Amino acid sequence: MPKDKTKFVCGECGYETGKWFGRCPSCGSWNTLVEMSVTEAPKRAAMSAGSGAVKLSAVDGRDAERTKTGIGELDRVLGGGIVAGSVILIGGDPGIGKSTLLMQAASNLLSSAQVLYVSGEESKAQLKLRAARCGVSGDLLVMTETNISAIENEVERAKPAFLIIDSIQTMVCTEIASAAGSVTQIREVTAALTRIAKVNGCAVFIVGHVTKDGSIAGPRMLEHMVDTVLYFEGDRHDAFRLLRAVKNRFGSTNEIGIFEMRGDGMAEVSDPSSMFLSGNNDTGCAVACIMEGNRPILVEVQSLLSSTVYANPRRMAAGMDGNRLMLLLAVLERRAGVRTGEKDVYTNVVGGIRVDDRGADLAVIMAVGGSVFDKCLPERTAVIGEVSLTGEIRPVDRMLNRVNECVRRGFTNIIAPYSSSLKTVKDANITTVRSIREALALLE
Repeated sequence: MPKDKTKFVCGECGYETGKWFGRCPSCGSWNTLVEMSVTEAPKRAAMSAGSGAVKLSAVDGRDAERTKTGIGELDRVLGGGIVAGSVILIGGDPGIGKSTLLMQAASNLLSSAQVLYVSGEESKAQLKLRAARCGVSGDLLVMTETNISAIENEVERAKPAFLIIDSIQTMVCTEIASAAGSVTQIREVTAALTRIAKVNGCAVFIVGHVTKDGSIAGPRMLEHMVDTVLYFEGDRHDAFRLLRAVKNRFGSTNEIGIFEMRGDGMAEVSDPSSMFLSGNNDTGCAVACIMEGNRPILVEVQSLLSSTVYANPRRMAAGMDGNRLMLLLAVLERRAGVRTGEKDVYTNVVGGIRVDDRGADLAVIMAVGGSVFDKCLPERTAVIGEVSLTGEIRPVDRMLNRVNECVRRGFTNIIAPYSSSLKTVKDANITTVRSIREALALLE
């Protein structure tokens, strides 16, 4: 017969030990060890149905077919749609639109399959109000429950094709003596939801709260247990939202979806380049074309220099890596003789998007150079290129796609490094530059 044993699990880091400590030996937290009773499994477990090895050629590929959510930006981030039996975790700040987006997706999915929406934070009446605001109607199954066993029983009874859990921090497993939202509870509940998804072929959406540093609240292993991890980015006081995939077993992790929060829910942004351009052609401004997955997006980089009142000048970058800014300022001073050591330097990317693409390096150089010399770029000019430590302007990937996007948006003057792929461009005036000195000479 299996024997009941006792173990202690840290509520902060998940460390397990056979005896109690006042302070966790792993993370150093005090009074976080929670006692749990575990049942020792038998040495030889019977093989469950369907767990035997089969030939890959015998696997039915139709089981991995994707289902469209009816929201193009969400489908793009998911890799083309929802894979049956997958577990998808969506995280983001409170009020950023996670529940609203899933409510709209549930409404669209009802046309092809049954959807069960489980909320541990709202009552059925509150769910009804939000559904009415988003224009959601139909036979959506709603359930207000926090006990994972009751949810599992309901899934067995209703047989939904899609299950939405809002949120994982409110769910509990009654067999564990710890509070909802603790590391142990989140781990066990996520394991139960994963089992539900794989056994029943039910796609599961999990809403997760985030901590102050923006990561999913709970153990890091939570992200390893699920198939896809999506993050909502953006200021909740701003209308625009970015949905980014940081893990996806069934698609690319470089894709983003762009939405606008409106009174009737989340609306897709069909032309994202327009939301990141201010339309001004002033000193200290430069337009770059970056790649987010397979999508080229035009962004505007702004720079401002001011006299410093501190012993050490300030370097502040909004929407880009601050270390990358300091590196580019060093190259600008050493290779082009543009001194910024006595100035505070501020840079900003319009629209709230974060730029990590090296193709925006030249735009930062031109924006800072324009602020120093009080000059601006010619009208309808975009700049593309990576800046090396030697001051050389280097081409980046998919130059042709970037230039075509610039032309589509009306930017007919392109400043870029030499690339053989640009020889086919007919509708733009391309000025090739080899160094940042040549590029800065184009400022008017």
